[in-house]
Amino acid sequence: MAIARLVRQAKRPHGLWVKMTAVTILGLCFIFVWGVFSSSSTSVTTQRESFEDIAEPASSSSSHKPQKLKKDESKKHPSAATRHHPEQHKGKDNNNDNKEKKHVHKEDNNKEKGNHQGNEDPQPQHDQEEEKEKEKEEVEVEGEADVDAGGGDLAESVDQGDSDEAVEDVEEVRKASKGKGKVKGPLFDPNATYSWKLCSTRSKHNYIPCIDIEVGGGKVPSYRHTERSCPRTPFMCLVPLPHEGYESPLPWPESKLKILYKNVAHPKLAAYVKRHNWLMESGEYLTFPQNQSEFKGGILHYLESIEEMVPDIEWGKNIRVVLDIGCTDSSLAAALFDKEILTLSLGLKNDLVDLAQVALERGFPAVISPLGRRRLPFPSQSFDAIHCGGCSIPWHSNGGKLLLEMNRILRPGGYFIMSTKHDSIEEEEAMTTLTASICWNVLAHKSDDVGEVGVKIYQKPEGNDIYELRRKKVPPICKENENPDAAWYVPIKTCLHTIPIGIELHGAEWPEEWPKRLESYPDWVNDKEKVVADTNHWNAVANKSYLNGLGINWTSIRNVMDMKSVYGGLAVALSQQKVWVMNVVPVHAPDTLPIIFERGLIGIYHDWCESFGTYPRTYDLLHADHLFSRLKNRCKQPVTIVVEMDRILRPGGWIIIRDKVEILNPLEEILKSMQWEIRMTFAQDKEGILCARKTMWRP
Repeated sequence: MAIARLVRQAKRPHGLWVKMTAVTILGLCFIFVWGVFSSSSTSVTTQRESFEDIAEPASSSSSHKPQKLKKDESKKHPSAATRHHPEQHKGKDNNNDNKEKKHVHKEDNNKEKGNHQGNEDPQPQHDQEEEKEKEKEEVEVEGEADVDAGGGDLAESVDQGDSDEAVEDVEEVRKASKGKGKVKGPLFDPNATYSWKLCSTRSKHNYIPCIDIEVGGGKVPSYRHTERSCPRTPFMCLVPLPHEGYESPLPWPESKLKILYKNVAHPKLAAYVKRHNWLMESGEYLTFPQNQSEFKGGILHYLESIEEMVPDIEWGKNIRVVLDIGCTDSSLAAALFDKEILTLSLGLKNDLVDLAQVALERGFPAVISPLGRRRLPFPSQSFDAIHCGGCSIPWHSNGGKLLLEMNRILRPGGYFIMSTKHDSIEEEEAMTTLTASICWNVLAHKSDDVGEVGVKIYQKPEGNDIYELRRKKVPPICKENENPDAAWYVPIKTCLHTIPIGIELHGAEWPEEWPKRLESYPDWVNDKEKVVADTNHWNAVANKSYLNGLGINWTSIRNVMDMKSVYGGLAVALSQQKVWVMNVVPVHAPDTLPIIFERGLIGIYHDWCESFGTYPRTYDLLHADHLFSRLKNRCKQPVTIVVEMDRILRPGGWIIIRDKVEILNPLEEILKSMQWEIRMTFAQDKEGILCARKTMWRP
């Protein structure tokens, strides 16, 4: 009616202004409707482009909605909602993320120690609170079973690094972390009872939850994910033992030369053994003849030829930390270990032969991780050298993404060593073009007549000047706000990170020769006093308690994991023992992993709300210092962390847990329900220590 009236008035002589008014109103209505629909579309597009900045996004899928928190709890910790994977994230978090960034003080150096691994934006205010808490932790023990008195307040802090929804309440959460941020309620339900059953999975006794595909019905051509992808519902079952039985592994160094075959039995492994001479079946054992390898002429000849081609490669001095891509031959790790080199083998998702499990059974470091679209869980500029033996990885495909990831984690001036048996002319040309575009210098290219392999050694540049000399700026230089250390669920970037310049930046200078680098602290380490205090603290704990007071037979310990490492102090304290330590830095904690690598140790980022990338029964000892108190309200079911510890620990293996008494008491009951032997408990001033041993029991 109103529109008809306007039309009638428009026909009158004085109706011109009415016409103008009507056109204006219709135009405004059109703009309003267009803005509503276009803004929602733009929001979705922006959200998808920002996946790399989100550590633990939540799914808005109608079939699996996040659980709602109570009003008071959601304000205290927004990340307590159900966590999902980045690919499933759709919703309104992008606007919330922008609001959060308004409260974040941006700095030029994106490698601040307080940065969280899932989000590339630093949060200094929260990090200062965590640093204050860590100062409380760094208290030397007095007595054999003394505990860390400083970790008592860890559960009272509220983590921000991985919050997946309600990010707009970040200021309220920070206020809560300052004052009354203590979350009420126990970590473990004290009234819960546990009845365990065996996992009925396709991969049986070798089940890796975030790597193996478990679907109901139908045929699956491969049982490995192309990317890390964890089950929506955390697994609450116990992985069975091998069907032929399981025996305690041979102690080091005997395990270096032979292992029990039935502990690593796999159908594809049996066929692999028949085709390769670096491992042989001998009765009930798999044996590893010395100096045998995939390379004809022996592994020692192979390593010597590399050193001859590039004399600056001084194994064990200039080169200390090496990443071996593919884990095709653990004889490389064995030979380099004799030269004081720590080699971390990377078992890829398509490693169906389970050679990474063989390496771990022998007593050498290895992890399982897909190498595809996402970054590897390591900080930038960490490895002195990267090796790819018998390399069949298509480095040049997809714009050279995989090689750009190698460039990210390789130390400036570091070496990329690639050996291939059969060179393709097309692949050779593509690789030459790619390495030239990222300014890698070819130091040596040699076809070894004895080894029948072609070896190429590249070196990453040590400065940025060479990048400016490129005719084509492809790949481009990464943006300044691109954090090269952000690695947890972060997609690989098709860009080049600049080389750090200045002694105050991590990676600007090559570390001291081994073993000096273990106790040397470069200028970019701002908190040297804390690193020294951390080292002194764990030296005291190890000498007064762990090595003598817990009843652990250290001659049977080889593979050790520190589940919440800070500066690698425990690894330093155990450096005189015949062990190696995997230093795990949780993604919600301050980023101290670059310091660990700088000291000549190895480590990895991980979120303990998910399963770790390793085979079952691969560690002899797990150490958790106030890990559980820091995970309060982060994980949907904290008891699944105990189930994961049971999965990765060998029967007869040990755990040492230091935490609050209110956490250790129910934790002890959970372990008893799994038939673990509780060897010692001790409490003082609401803090305690629990030492237990896993048995052969399976339900």
